[in-house]
Amino acid sequence: MSRWSQLSTLGRGASYALNILFLLQRLFVQFWSKTHLWNSQQCFTDLRGKTAVVTGANSGLGKAVSLELARRGACVILACRSRERGQQALADIQAATKGNSHVLLGEVDMSSMTSIRNFVQWLLREHPEIHLLVNNAAVSGALQRAGSARVVNVSSFRHVRGYFDEEHLTGAGSPLAFHQHYDCSKLLLISFTGELARRLQGTGVTVNSVDPGVVYTEIMKNFSHLYRFIFWLSSFFIKDAKQGIIPILYLSLAKELEGISGRYFNSSCVITLPSEAGQDPHVAQRLWNASVQLTKLDQMG
Repeated sequence: MSRWSQLSTLGRGASYALNILFLLQRLFVQFWSKTHLWNSQQCFTDLRGKTAVVTGANSGLGKAVSLELARRGACVILACRSRERGQQALADIQAATKGNSHVLLGEVDMSSMTSIRNFVQWLLREHPEIHLLVNNAAVSGALQRAGSARVVNVSSFRHVRGYFDEEHLTGAGSPLAFHQHYDCSKLLLISFTGELARRLQGTGVTVNSVDPGVVYTEIMKNFSHLYRFIFWLSSFFIKDAKQGIIPILYLSLAKELEGISGRYFNSSCVITLPSEAGQDPHVAQRLWNASVQLTKLDQMG
């Protein structure tokens, strides 16, 4: 046998071995998720008569969460920036839930306060009581009118790399790469969660944040080509959207979490402490005051 034939045989063998390794690792991730995480299939929470709002619902985790809530009978509002992609998600969810007419599309651009206010006005007019918010804001009145409601903010373990700079809230300050924007925003989301929970004490509304873990979704397209290539290589080793929504559904549905608020849950559905900055009440207060000023909420009746 020639040297070239030997190398070719070795190459094919290595390729087969890698494929088997990837498959085994993928099976291990799926097995671990089913045996070590909260099992949504063993939770029988019925959401008929409840209204849920999910932002970023046109793809990834938001779409997967919306589908599960719709399957449980909830009226689900898909808050999406792109009407075209939102309509496609709406059609997909309705098809998967056998034509659930209680799944609705709401168009909102979270980078525009005008768009947010228009969306909220429509939402409160059509749905004066909201029982579940997944990563949304500015409708606390509707949550309180529901009597018992939950806010679930989807954060990330990467918040530990984030920091708070008020100038970044206005687009000033030193430029940030996408991953820096992501890290800082996830930290601020945890800080906001704690402050909002404090302000809503005694109202029946709970607010918690959660890390879904490393999940392969469309958000990867926002990273550099190097990051995307690394994520592609590791896609066999990390969660898909169906596995990634388990911690989010846990915070949304689990009966044992009634009354628990202001907490941060890791990807294993366990309460844990966020970074020091995420626990700092002074950071939370500064963020709240800056947000109120920028959004002019203090001028609204």
